[in-house]
Amino acid sequence: MTKTIRLTTTQALARFLTRQMTVIDGRKQPVFAGVWAIFGHGNVAGMGEALYGVKDELPTYRAHNEQAMAHTAIAYAKATRRRRMMACTTSIGPGALNMVTAAAVAHVDRLPVLFLPGDVFANRKPDPVLQQIENFGDGTASANDCFRPVSRYFDRIARPEQLIPALSRAMEVLTDPADCGPVTLALCQDVQAEAYDYPASFFAEKIWAQRRIRPDESELARAVSTLRAAKKPMIIAGGGILYSEASSTLAGFAERHGIPVAETQAGKSSLPFLHKLNMGAVGVTGTSAANHLAEEADVILAVGTRLQDFTTGSWALFKNPGKTIIGLNTQVFDATKHQALPLIADARVGLEELSANLGSYKTPSIWTKSAADGFKAWMKEADAVTAAANTLPSDAQVIGAVQRALGRDISVLCAAGGLPGELHKLWQASTPSSYHLEYGFSCMGYEVAGGIGMKLAQPDREVVVMVGDGSYLMLNSELATSVMMGVKLTIVLLDNRGYGCITRLQKATGGARFNNLFTDTVHESLPEIDFAAHARSLGAIAIKVSSLADLATELKKTKSTPRTSVIVIDTDPWISTEAGGHWWDVAVPEVSARKEVEAARKKYETALKQQRVGD
Repeated sequence: MTKTIRLTTTQALARFLTRQMTVIDGRKQPVFAGVWAIFGHGNVAGMGEALYGVKDELPTYRAHNEQAMAHTAIAYAKATRRRRMMACTTSIGPGALNMVTAAAVAHVDRLPVLFLPGDVFANRKPDPVLQQIENFGDGTASANDCFRPVSRYFDRIARPEQLIPALSRAMEVLTDPADCGPVTLALCQDVQAEAYDYPASFFAEKIWAQRRIRPDESELARAVSTLRAAKKPMIIAGGGILYSEASSTLAGFAERHGIPVAETQAGKSSLPFLHKLNMGAVGVTGTSAANHLAEEADVILAVGTRLQDFTTGSWALFKNPGKTIIGLNTQVFDATKHQALPLIADARVGLEELSANLGSYKTPSIWTKSAADGFKAWMKEADAVTAAANTLPSDAQVIGAVQRALGRDISVLCAAGGLPGELHKLWQASTPSSYHLEYGFSCMGYEVAGGIGMKLAQPDREVVVMVGDGSYLMLNSELATSVMMGVKLTIVLLDNRGYGCITRLQKATGGARFNNLFTDTVHESLPEIDFAAHARSLGAIAIKVSSLADLATELKKTKSTPRTSVIVIDTDPWISTEAGGHWWDVAVPEVSARKEVEAARKKYETALKQQRVGD
């Protein structure tokens, strides 16, 4: 007779999570590092009681905002290179829906997180319950259906035994390198508390290893033949390099074959910034060195990247008409974009086998020398824009001040506004995963919460969060969580009094100044926000500085401070780095009463001719 254990649905779920393991650096660790929870009537009695029962094995953390706690879980998964992850549980209704934005972040960024929102009663007896959404034409619909398009796997648990196949499928998705992304298991409130005789085998310990897909022989042979014929090859390193832990393999491959490397936002820090073959950022926010090579390259080896528009300059960057893209990726959807030759494989294994089959192939020295000369020229431009100034500083100058004060051996995190573009170009990352940008969804409000996740994953490193005033105002509540948990961050808050990045884009597309900076809004008075006082009210150490020199001084002090510090500095909303970069497709109106828009439209139509759609 099969041995069974009688548990409620949520007790079984919690116990199951404690039994999922992985091995990192030879040490067995739980796959789930904890659960973020904000309890309400839809999960406190069921899920809350179950989590209390396993609190010594699976810690539960309390946050202040449901979206924010999910951002923390996402950042943790990214910083651990998808080897470990977290779960998030909320009540029904607004608590659940607050996580949908974060689910989209995880979906776009291909990161694992388990969402466990409360749901309606499966038996429907008390309908409509508090916070229930009613669809007049669909009795099966609930608010949690909003998770469907932003989940890799979605299930609604309406009977206790449904948990068994659902959790099995959930783990397969969460740990699969190709399908990895968010999983949502909507938990009906009554079912959370129902008991079932679960087979004991369901709770057996299981170790999830990182699957390394080996390339198909014919795809490998075609990629090798293409590279051997290349005179001007380049590598684009995406986030897959980091998730595969292939940084040293990438360095060896590039050095052996003399191929220069450019990095996406997700792939930055794959190589040290000053590696002799690292050309830095590529695309819209790229360096002149990397983008010059991309324009001329005859073969682009795109490793672990989904080739989004910022990477490809809206598909206008790769100008060589005879170019070939090789898509080395675990996911065929990404590997075949824009008629690329697919090489479906794990990044590390794929590079190893490519290198072995390439043998003594080496890029022509004139191409490698051109790359090196281009990077030297770029560094002069970068040093100039990050140099200190006596006037109201730019974002780039603040970045330079942070780098000079704290060096390269820190981890930096950002997400939205103008800062990501400047950091992509200018930040000099050192070790793998020391640079953490959420730029797939570029979600405002990710920064403070994400910093907690990064610090939990990298407790021995100094984590510096750079955030603009607009993003900070959207979601700053997790400052209090950081202080409460003793998770120390250094937060540099750049105040340009509004949405500086978008007002610059508005101007560039011919638009009038309108509704972005505080001064350009409908208002009776302009807010004078004391961000330092606000941060102190949430428990942080905080100060406002008036110069880059003072910023450097305060940054150095944070190394010895016991808790999270917030340093505020005013910045110029109009200055951005003109060096480097590439055109980005932002549609300009065909018809307008503004001459500025008409002029911008003419430039836009000229630029559109450079796009190579379907080529």
